[in-house]
Amino acid sequence: MARLPRLGVAAWPHLLVQQVHDGQSLARDDIDRQALGEALREAARAHGVVVHAYHLGESSLMLVATPESADGLSLMMQALGRRYVAGFNRRHGRQGGLWAGRYRGTVLDPARYVLDAMVLVETREAAPHAGAAVFGSAWSSAGHHLGLRTDPLVTDPAIFWALGNTPFERQAAWRLRLAEGLSQARTAELVQAMHKGWALMSPEQEAALSQSIGRRLSPRPRGRPRKAPAIPPSAPSS
Repeated sequence: MARLPRLGVAAWPHLLVQQVHDGQSLARDDIDRQALGEALREAARAHGVVVHAYHLGESSLMLVATPESADGLSLMMQALGRRYVAGFNRRHGRQGGLWAGRYRGTVLDPARYVLDAMVLVETREAAPHAGAAVFGSAWSSAGHHLGLRTDPLVTDPAIFWALGNTPFERQAAWRLRLAEGLSQARTAELVQAMHKGWALMSPEQEAALSQSIGRRLSPRPRGRPRKAPAIPPSAPSS
């Protein structure tokens, strides 16, 4: 079966993950993480991608981002791989690739899914019921959204600004959302869509967007399509 084209839609937010090979680390220390953050910032700026949330984890990079063009995310991730992996290899005396295949991602309805996707990213690898202070790490965007630091990589989506009229109100609302986390069902919904490349949006949005980009955004129903009932031949005229 032919592989579907990579999912990328201009001006729509996406949730994506880039994993590394089994047994490898995305970054071995803070020097690597600093280099990765700088490479990501440069690649996003060069290819017109706005990053809303990110997490530099032990074995994966996760992002919520909006590209200006349909190929923006793909070009950004290619540029990131070339710059960061080359530097990582030089520093650690290794050869070969680091990424475990291409990145995985899904496109999101901004009103229904973006904030939850940001929570998923910023609480990745955090212990259940962790205090808000845990999310102040320099290696995710949570500290930015909690007002602990200003991150030049991050641009808040419009729906984040709707959390409050002042920075303090927005930060307090976000602290609560991070502390509450996501339900298991919502987490599974986001992760499954991200890995399979199916959109998370209403059927009406999906139909219109699918037609405009020429790509299916949800799986076909299982099984063979039903056959239309046979039409009996008409009786001969007398």
